[in-house]
Amino acid sequence: MKARVIAYYLPQFHPIKENDEFWGKGFTEWTNVAKAKPLFKGHYQPQVPADLGFYDLRLPEVREAQATMAKECGVEGFMYWNYWFGRGKKVLEMPIEEIMRTGKPNFPFCIGWANHDWSNKTWKTIGNFKMEKTFLTQEYLGKKDYTDYFNYCLPMFKDKRYITVDDKPLFYIFAPDAIPDIEDFIKLWNKLAIKNGLKGIHFVARVDAIGKTHVVNDKSYLNDHKQRYDNYIKKGFDAVCSEGCRRAEILSSGFSKKYFRTILKKMRLSSMNSHDYMKIINNYYTDSDSLDYVYPQIIPRMDRTPRQGKNAIIYKDNSPEKFRKCIQLAFEKVQDKNYEHRILFLSSWNEWGEGSYMEPDIIFGHEYLDVLKDEIYDE
Repeated sequence: MKARVIAYYLPQFHPIKENDEFWGKGFTEWTNVAKAKPLFKGHYQPQVPADLGFYDLRLPEVREAQATMAKECGVEGFMYWNYWFGRGKKVLEMPIEEIMRTGKPNFPFCIGWANHDWSNKTWKTIGNFKMEKTFLTQEYLGKKDYTDYFNYCLPMFKDKRYITVDDKPLFYIFAPDAIPDIEDFIKLWNKLAIKNGLKGIHFVARVDAIGKTHVVNDKSYLNDHKQRYDNYIKKGFDAVCSEGCRRAEILSSGFSKKYFRTILKKMRLSSMNSHDYMKIINNYYTDSDSLDYVYPQIIPRMDRTPRQGKNAIIYKDNSPEKFRKCIQLAFEKVQDKNYEHRILFLSSWNEWGEGSYMEPDIIFGHEYLDVLKDEIYDE
């Protein structure tokens, strides 16, 4: 294998009581995926699954089929999004808990803490909310709660299928800046890991390649990514996952478009956020992605129409062959790293609501999978 490809995996494709309450009986990710409408001529919506259909993750046969498909195309394992809100409150935990209970599928995995609130902002095209509403609030409650979360994760960390880096279980954090005592959190978990026979935890922070700026003409922030990444290493993280979408969107479409759309958004006016896929990819990677502690992403496609309707972020004119170019550019950035750190996060395996997926659909079939398979295996 030329690299270690770890795919983000969304466990929302089954009914849960919270979604029944928030969005209506039987709601799953598929509800709005199937309802999506094309926004312009040639726009591929709705995007319809092929081989696996509109699946239900309560079925072990589905989970087995996903693992087989991923393994065959060169994916090392899945990174399951994990939702722990504090005080033991979890959602969408069924798939990972079934994987632990049954020992199947026999396919590598790790977890990423999706540490963010749940609100009505997730799905703009459902309901008639007059104002923003938070359904579940992410809490950071200190040592006892952090210990409880660690103890919940510990059986996973010790599972023989769990993905490790430098012999440490990989733990990914979606929003590291949201954790007020992140350095204490990292120190505590490393201490608990060693106490329980592990060598520690390999912490990965998801980090935007650019920071926020309010100065229209100051574009220096587009190139301060190494300094930003280093700050997370100083806080105790072992690596960062470089999130380069915002930077690539500005570079590919111009700052003025980004700024103008921000104004429209504040005025609550619709403004589709479309970008040419190849321009995004050609502006996505930076020199910092070659650093040993930076793990870049590969992005097959992006179309958030099911989630955002007329305000969707869309990477248009994508194709399997253009995804091939994305993979090749990413490989160039990681090829000189120690293989243990030659990690690429695949965004994503099954984010159908964001139009970012590898699973077969009725238009492209297995073509995205075949491209990854062609490129990932050593000649």
